[in-house]
Amino acid sequence: MALTNEEKAAFAQTARQLRLDIIDTTVWAGGAHLGGALSMVEMLVILYWKYLKIDPQRPDWDERDRLVVSKGHAGVGIAPALALRGYFPKEELKSFNHFMSPFGMHLDAAKVRGVDLSTGSLGHGLPMSVGLALGARLQKKDWKTFCILGDGECDEGSVWEAAMSAAHFRLDNLVVMVDRNGLMIDGRTEDVMGLEPFEDKWKAFGFLTRKVDGHDYDELSSAIDFALSKPGKPVAIIAETVKGKGVDFMEGQVKWHYGSVDSVLEAKAKASIEAGASDKGRNHG
Repeated sequence: MALTNEEKAAFAQTARQLRLDIIDTTVWAGGAHLGGALSMVEMLVILYWKYLKIDPQRPDWDERDRLVVSKGHAGVGIAPALALRGYFPKEELKSFNHFMSPFGMHLDAAKVRGVDLSTGSLGHGLPMSVGLALGARLQKKDWKTFCILGDGECDEGSVWEAAMSAAHFRLDNLVVMVDRNGLMIDGRTEDVMGLEPFEDKWKAFGFLTRKVDGHDYDELSSAIDFALSKPGKPVAIIAETVKGKGVDFMEGQVKWHYGSVDSVLEAKAKASIEAGASDKGRNHG
């Protein structure tokens, strides 16, 4: 179903706040993997505020949908999203990545409300998501598993082993979303280990695919609706994004894969986020 203008306006405001919260959390932590957290904001917003069947008051609810963020280093984006969604107060994020904090750089599912699986060792999220999807089928449950992958992470062979399994078992209760921002810690993905033709690889491994603008809510919504329509195969949504999205001096810059933000950069980043959110006629935050 097409999104309403009211929904998109609400999503844009939520994305603005989430980006501001990512900057705050990075400042409190002293540094974080904020480039790839900023690039997946629209994906997090549309999932947490529209598609995921969840209840923040019952984080262990058996019938909830599962979200596995395989690119676990982007926990500085996941934790503020969970706080904003109501799983815990934002104030708790002031200890992010501090000694004895429940919030490590890679979030621990045993310590952080709303985190379905601990991730961070790249290449593990999709295999675990395949297991969750199979488990739901065996238990005759209708909850869905969503898995967000980083594109650099797709250098890992375990990703493709899991993709083969998902296609073999025709797991149409599994939705894969790839944050295709084109950058990884060592540079451009195509320079480090070329992924293209990326969409064709997913097709060859037995997936149905949709390539979308990962910052456009209409395109994301259409792709997710298709993936949830029981198409008979797993679906890979390749979301083309901009690393550091929303902060002008971070956008498309590999050096912001990980970084720290002092008071001057904090002010500049927040001003950029606020200016972008106030642009007229935009479909994303």
